Amino acid sequence: MPFPTPFDQYRGRVLPEWIDLNDHMNLAYYVVLFDLAGDVAYNHFGLGPLGDYKARTNCGTMAVESHNLYVQELLLDEEVKVVTQILAVDDKRIHMAHEMYRLPDNTLAAMQELMLLHVDLGLRKVVKWPDDVRARLDEAAAAHSVLPMPDWVGRRIAMPVR
Repeated sequence: MPFPTPFDQYRGRVLPEWIDLNDHMNLAYYVVLFDLAGDVAYNHFGLGPLGDYKARTNCGTMAVESHNLYVQELLLDEEVKVVTQILAVDDKRIHMAHEMYRLPDNTLAAMQELMLLHVDLGLRKVVKWPDDVRARLDEAAAAHSVLPMPDWVGRRIAMPVR
């Protein structure tokens, strides 16, 4: 079965405990929702919490870089969907992007770019993907290669220099 393109299988809701003093979702919980959406994608690769990957291999992934952009505030009980795009894969890494949309109007709320490493959890060292996982990751990256690269990927934070 081909990898879903686009991959938009995660749905979530803003919970009461995520609301901050400004009466909207605190920035930390955007990251929580993105992480939960990543788990849904990981399940398709056989890496996620629904499988036995960690138990079988004692390996997992760790984020080494993350960039979040906040576009639209989210309020209590609003529903969201997250669209995930696999930008690139190599022997030990995944470059991934998420876009979060408020439902039902599909307003873009936030974006996240991630670099994730495949890690042997016993050695705490970066290692190559097993061949079967790499094949699934390559399939997803190939399927998503037809999607436009988001124009916000690769941004950096900077202030104008005087």
